[in-house]
Amino acid sequence: MSPSPSPSPSPRSTTGQSPYRAAVAALAGTSIEWYDFYAFATAAAIVFNDVFFPPDMSPYLRTLSAFATFAVGFLLRPLGGIVFGHIGDRVGRKKTLVITLVMMGVASFAIGLLPTYAQVGALAPILLIVLRLVQGVAIGGEWGGAVLIAVENAPRGKAAFFGSFAQLGSSVGALLSTGAFSLMNLFGHDAFMSWGWRVPFLASAVLVIVGLVVRVKLEESPVMEEVRREQQAKQADGGEEETKLPVVEVFQKAWRTVLIGVFALATATGGYYVVTSFLLSYGTGDDLRLSESMLLNGLTLAAFLELLVTPWLSWLADRVGSHKVVIAGLAGVVVLSLPQFMVLGTGSVLLIWLMMLAMRLVMSALYGPIASILVEGFAPHVRYTGISLSYQICNMIFGGLAPLAAVSLAAAAGGHYWPPAVMLMAISAIGIVCTARLHRLGKAQTQAQAQASDGPTEPPMTHKPVPTAL
Repeated sequence: MSPSPSPSPSPRSTTGQSPYRAAVAALAGTSIEWYDFYAFATAAAIVFNDVFFPPDMSPYLRTLSAFATFAVGFLLRPLGGIVFGHIGDRVGRKKTLVITLVMMGVASFAIGLLPTYAQVGALAPILLIVLRLVQGVAIGGEWGGAVLIAVENAPRGKAAFFGSFAQLGSSVGALLSTGAFSLMNLFGHDAFMSWGWRVPFLASAVLVIVGLVVRVKLEESPVMEEVRREQQAKQADGGEEETKLPVVEVFQKAWRTVLIGVFALATATGGYYVVTSFLLSYGTGDDLRLSESMLLNGLTLAAFLELLVTPWLSWLADRVGSHKVVIAGLAGVVVLSLPQFMVLGTGSVLLIWLMMLAMRLVMSALYGPIASILVEGFAPHVRYTGISLSYQICNMIFGGLAPLAAVSLAAAAGGHYWPPAVMLMAISAIGIVCTARLHRLGKAQTQAQAQASDGPTEPPMTHKPVPTAL
């Protein structure tokens, strides 16, 4: 089979913005946003259960409550995708990305200043939940815009590679976050629980300033400029007006792509938190009592590996087909799910770290090509909304609930690891089927457009998707 057609941008804007400049801007912003998000995930696993909840609660309920605060942020991510998708499709990618960055930064800095349960009682978890909801709305609009800035500026045939820069922000954010918590752990457990856990959140203010400097200098996507010209031309000719509600058009004409995209992304979102946040909580629990520092250092090494291999795997995806790389990665997750948790019982630092690295290697194959696969399915004038909905609905269902489901399944099985591992294998198997289907939908759309125009087979980047049966 030939490689999947890569999305290609419309003609360059008169500004001549460099694809690398756009990619770096996407990387800078997503790194900061994901740093804030992963800082919350790490703290939920090892800090929030003791700091923000009553000490007389059972350890299981406190852990479940901490992960519940993590999960509520996912509830509003689709709302963020709709709101900021609308702004991004109507006003522009650049302005939307500046707004989301500021929102996330303010909420994260405020988390670092929150009072504890011992200081204000039930008000502490309430404030934590409110700030988490703000984070959820902000991150809901971030990923789609960052992806489009990178992909829509990419040279033809290199969409997966340049699109991976936005996803690399996840690796950089995870690396910075786990590294920051590992550093604070060096001051000792008491200092860490007293004030050390706050430092990573407070430090996000500096990162946000850096991100804003990069993003305010960014120029608008050439595809967005082309959309504006087409809409202006239609209005001048008395044709149809521009879409007032992009979300309505997406659900009317591309709901199949959204639905399949949700399940294709399940392991890349929910699976990630199973092998990071849940693994961290499970490994440091009463049964295994593994060192927090050891596990955090292992996750830091895994994030660094992901940062190194994601661009290479995305480069490979541009040559052999994005769907092939993603499917291979999902198959790797199926194979490694049980061993990933099995080695925790050995207590061997070497084996635990090797399995963390192996799992992150195969999961890295999912992250880079995601952007180019999703972008193919949506018309430019509703693309921000379309890809944001797919990604954020998936995060709401799988990302937010995966750690909770893993904790509950492990507890129901008497503390055994195999139920969460089997859950991870199941969603990865479903992801393989849906990724293959997503590829076929994009291919059918490309062929239908080529037949309609009687021209060469090109990715239909500036035309509406052709409805295809699920």
